[in-house]
Amino acid sequence: MLDDSLVIVLAGGAGERLYPLTKERAKPAVYFGGPYRIIDFTLSNCINSGLRRIFIVTQYKSLSLNRHIRMGWNVVAEELGEFVEILPPQKRVSENWYLGTADAVYQNLYSITREAPRHIVLLSGDHVYKMDYYKMLTAHRECGAVATIAALDVPIEDATRFGVIQVDDKDRVIGFQEKPREPRCIPGSPGRALVSMGIYIFDAAYLVKALEADAARPSSHDFGKDILPGLLADGLPMYVHRFYDENKKSSQYWRDIGTLDAYYEANMDLCAVAPEFNLYDPEWPLRTHQPQTPPAKFVFADEDGRCGRALDSIISAGCIVSGSKVVGSVLCPNVRVHSFCSIEGSILMPGVRVGRHAQLRRVIVDRDVFIPRGARIGFDLEEDRKRHTVTDKGVVVVTTDDEPLVVDPDDDTLAVEQEADRRGLPPQD
Repeated sequence: MLDDSLVIVLAGGAGERLYPLTKERAKPAVYFGGPYRIIDFTLSNCINSGLRRIFIVTQYKSLSLNRHIRMGWNVVAEELGEFVEILPPQKRVSENWYLGTADAVYQNLYSITREAPRHIVLLSGDHVYKMDYYKMLTAHRECGAVATIAALDVPIEDATRFGVIQVDDKDRVIGFQEKPREPRCIPGSPGRALVSMGIYIFDAAYLVKALEADAARPSSHDFGKDILPGLLADGLPMYVHRFYDENKKSSQYWRDIGTLDAYYEANMDLCAVAPEFNLYDPEWPLRTHQPQTPPAKFVFADEDGRCGRALDSIISAGCIVSGSKVVGSVLCPNVRVHSFCSIEGSILMPGVRVGRHAQLRRVIVDRDVFIPRGARIGFDLEEDRKRHTVTDKGVVVVTTDDEPLVVDPDDDTLAVEQEADRRGLPPQD
């Protein structure tokens, strides 16, 4: 069953609500939880489920995503017919870029049909969760479905933000509601509704016909709005597969990290003693590209009050915390924090350099940003808004394009120390 199944991961999203983190990268390529990218969780699910024939459909600013896949996901055996392959836009069937999720798959039918799959597993590359797709594939075949939709059981008051699936008492799909004001309840479960997770399994032959028909008529070319309702209108059997969480926690974990505040909160949860999302389960390994860097290091404890330490934090490989305190924060690989700094509730992406005496509170710092000596960010939001993006919940986002903090040109010592910090040199004590 796994040999005749093909995975298609849609990873071309611009992630506009995550801007400016998506200014130079696609949403699936945004860093999450230290060394990971968001797409790593979907791809890890595939490998852990035994699915090893994977197409990744890209479009928006895909350079860093392509490089990440090339360097971190060469884990399959090509001689056995396995692959993790990127499908960039090729304009094979028209002069348009992808016009919707369905059009993205339709424009790649040439590559898909050449693999002769019986089943197509369609996934999104920008969600964080753990799921065994093999269990869903088994249920799809056993019930004789043409299409199966993964669904999350949520309180009905939360369902208004999602696409709601109406089912009968045997979980056969009988209708759809798109972000309804009054969601339909699950039969026998008043106060609960089933919402789509954007995870689908199709019989390939039916999907190809549906995509070709959709391409030939005016449409939004979207799976949720066009393809699935069309299959239902044709009377074809369609079922729901209720989400079984491999995260092994009391509550189900599935996150569409669509906003900066949601992104920040999901990262901060990982720093908790018992986080909702478990990165450390050896029975469900999470893979990524691990750069060849030395272990993290914490240095200095002296009479000047310097002490390199971190508490309730994720510190990735290659990081050096030099005589500073890091609390409740996520440091991606190769971050350097110089002496006398305070980092609290912040996310520092790869290559960030923090100059001495800097203070950061509830800050997201994008890749390769240099935080100058003595900077205070996250304490005066009105002042921060003059240079940086500030979210509705008061999280400050710092990027390389932001207006730099000004160093006093008459302070020669400060200038020398700042240049040493920028270049990652030892402190000039």
